[in-house]
Amino acid sequence: MAEPFSGTTERTPVTHHILSVLVENKAGVLSRIAGLFSRRGFNIFSLAVAPAAEDERFSRLTIVVDAESAPIAQVVGQLNKLINVVAIRDMRPDEATERELLLATVSVDEEGRQDLLAHVAHAGASIVDFSSDAVTVSLSGTPAAADAFERHLEANYGAVEVQRTGRVALPRLNPPA
Repeated sequence: MAEPFSGTTERTPVTHHILSVLVENKAGVLSRIAGLFSRRGFNIFSLAVAPAAEDERFSRLTIVVDAESAPIAQVVGQLNKLINVVAIRDMRPDEATERELLLATVSVDEEGRQDLLAHVAHAGASIVDFSSDAVTVSLSGTPAAADAFERHLEANYGAVEVQRTGRVALPRLNPPA
């Protein structure tokens, strides 16, 4: 069992675990998992779900869990009791490649558009929609990169509407020794 990540995220000073959970793609599975967390008082920091690879009989859930709300072994043990759970992998952040998608619409006039475009290019983001007074940008990156990009947008532009996907993660191919 992996030890909890003892660092902090950009947003919250809590300890997190990343659980990659392979489940049967059946009605009610996500509801049962969410209910398990709710009944036990475990906090879900982030949740992402998608079909696993080509086989649509299974889905992969990436659950970022607040490890301070309950012992991670208890979380994994409770998940293992659910009949539709096929496999669980517990990863520390240094053992995982994490990404998150951020979409943000910012109000920007003609004068501020060049500065915004320069920051978008510098951050590795892209423009996905625009109008005469607003721009929608997209960034796919680490949670820390998304946090920094969001803070910059909020500090430097007018109304900002932001939507984030939550983290997805896979084990690192060459984890640190």
